Formats: sequence, C-alpha cells, structure tokens
Amino acid sequence: MVGRIVVQMLSVCLLFLFIAGCHHVVKGDEWVEESLDKARKQSLMMARKIDKLSGQLPRSIDETDSLVTSGSDWWCSGFFPGTLWLLYEDKQDPEIRKFAEKYTGRLHKEQYNESTHDLGFMMYCSYGNAYRLTGEDSCRSVLINASTALSKRFNSKVSCIQSWEPWGELHFPVIIDNMMNLEMLMWAYKETGKKIFKDIAISHADKTMVNHFREDNSSYHVVDYFPETGDVAFKGTNQGYSDDSAWSRGQAWGLYGYVMMYRETLDSKYLQKAHQIARFILDHPRLPEDKIPYWDFDSPNIPDEFRDSSAAAVIASALLELCTYSDRELAEEYLSVAKKQLQVLSSDTYTAEFGANGYFILKHGVGNMPAGSEVDAPLSYGDYYYVEALLRYKNYIKGY
Repeated sequence: MVGRIVVQMLSVCLLFLFIAGCHHVVKGDEWVEESLDKARKQSLMMARKIDKLSGQLPRSIDETDSLVTSGSDWWCSGFFPGTLWLLYEDKQDPEIRKFAEKYTGRLHKEQYNESTHDLGFMMYCSYGNAYRLTGEDSCRSVLINASTALSKRFNSKVSCIQSWEPWGELHFPVIIDNMMNLEMLMWAYKETGKKIFKDIAISHADKTMVNHFREDNSSYHVVDYFPETGDVAFKGTNQGYSDDSAWSRGQAWGLYGYVMMYRETLDSKYLQKAHQIARFILDHPRLPEDKIPYWDFDSPNIPDEFRDSSAAAVIASALLELCTYSDRELAEEYLSVAKKQLQVLSSDTYTAEFGANGYFILKHGVGNMPAGSEVDAPLSYGDYYYVEALLRYKNYIKGY
C-alpha cells in the first residue's frame, strides 16, 4: 500500500511539473473536445441504428459499406457498449447512458462463457465501465462470474490462460492479445480478495514475458504449448505477415497489457517491459512520421501498405498511461507521440463523416489481413481505445 501511494504521489508531481510548463498545450487542445463531440454524435447514430436489431452489436462493415453486427458471443461485442460508457463519463448525456445500459445488457449471458479467453474484452469494457460509473451491484456480480469463467481456462502446467481451442497443429495456443484480459482478473482480486484471480493474472503475464518476446522486444502473435508439460511447441503468427514479423496491433496489446499490469501490481519488471516495448515501437524505422503504424512492421509492401488505426489508438492510450509512470523526459516523448496519433486519427483522413462508415468513428483499421477479414475497415475496438485515449489525454492535460 505504501509503495502504491508513493508511486501515485510521484506521478502526480511529475504531471504537475510537466503541465505547469506547458500551458500553451492546454490552450491549443480544442481539437480534443471537437473529436469527442464527433464521437458522441456518430455513436448515437449507431446506437439508434441497432436499437431494433435484437441481441446484435456492432462489428465492422462489409464490402458494400453496410453495417456488420455480431451476437454477444463475438469477441468484440463489449466494445460498443464500452465506448458509450466512456462517452457518458465525459458529458453525462442521459441518452448515451440509456443506450449504454441497453447494449451492455445484451452481453449478460456471456458472464458464464467458458469457451473464450476474450471475456475481459467483452465484459470488462462493458460491465466494467458500467460498474465503475454506476456502482450497481448487478454489474459487480456479472464481472465476478465472468472472472470465474475466464479463470477456468488457466492451465497450471502451461502457467497461462488458453486463448483458442486446439485447431490444426496447435495444442494450447496463447496469443499476445490475451494480456488485455488480465485487467478483469486483477479487478476481481481487489473486489473479492480471492488470490486465485491475481495469481492467474501474474502467472500469465510472467510466462508471456518469457516466451512471447524476442531479443528486440517485439512480440510473436501466437505461442503454442504442450498442455501436458508446458513446453513450447511453436512460436509464430495468425494475423501478422509472417511468423517472424511484428504485427502492429500485437505490439500494441503487449504495451497496453504490461502498463496495466504495472498499475495493478507495482512490480517494476512490468514497467520495464512496457518501456522496452514502447522503445521498439517508437524507434522502429518503419513507424511513419504521422505515427499511425502499418498493419505489420515487416510487411514487404511498405510504404504501399495499409495502416491500422486500431493499433494506433491502443498505442496512444497505453502511452498516455505510461506517461504517468515515467520521468519527465520520457513523459514528454510519450505524450508527444500519443498526441500526434490522436490528432491524426481525429483528422478527416481517419475520422468518418457523420452517418458514413457504418456509423463507426474511425476508418482504416485492419482486422485480419492474412484471412482477408476487415481489411481497411472500421473496427469497434479501434473506436473504443480511440475514445479512451482522448479522455486520457483530456484528463492528463487537466492534471487529473
């Protein structure tokens, strides 16, 4: 507890010193409110659009630019309700809250779903934000049930939560994305005092740190294990360009995940890993000047290659939190990059016109390039982390 208080006090002091010398930054940030206003208007149009689509939630668009939805069991199902909760947090719009509650409720049955590792994405982005902002006991119960269901995918021999079911030649696949689902387990530990949730999250983060990262601190997408022994069977990719490439959203998931694990544990090894991943991304010669990464850092078609707005949004959000755990020089660098990313994402190049883009906020995301799925398209998770990053930036410059 003392360690956590010291870190928080140091973070606040660093923020105060940084902001005190940067009043001109605050004055010139009207674009943040404009971007959030656009996000609210577009998201309300989406909410009204799907109101009559029973049980459905936004996913992306198809080749005719028409809205594609999913059921509650799809891994992206919690992002749109989560986006609405974030927008409600910003302006307390009652219509936004009405729809946030309605679409969060569409995920209710997933609290018992033991067939997916993505319950953190699905339930913590939706019910987690709902509980944080409303304090309703019913949301708390859902989250504890979901954490219990997620915990059942843990294998003590592997020391990880299983991502996908065995398929092809894969036995016990674990993907870097799974770092994002640990936050709900850490929340469950703090809420219930049940150490099993914390132990699983730490075990998974530690084993991922050992086996998912290369010497240059880039990450494999997939590490497969033999479930009987915990030995590594394969390292490679499913969504990246090649087994040895650095899939950009995978790097973003890793960065965000280890920043979060440092926040939750105050273990310095997680902070060190977050800084190392950040250095890989920010120092990479193929990171464009506008800081919106190509879908894979090693795609041979760069610079004639698709960008991934969702990866940029996740990176920006992670860097804005990492700022608060960094010395002044690093904080200024991370803030500068995140601000650049958000300004570019907020431009007409990446932000959709009202009523267009299937009612999603951002354009030009890349879901799964090798599978030809959701390529150069809007993505619900891109919107979520974009809005989260805007709010983090807004709070940062205000000194919250």
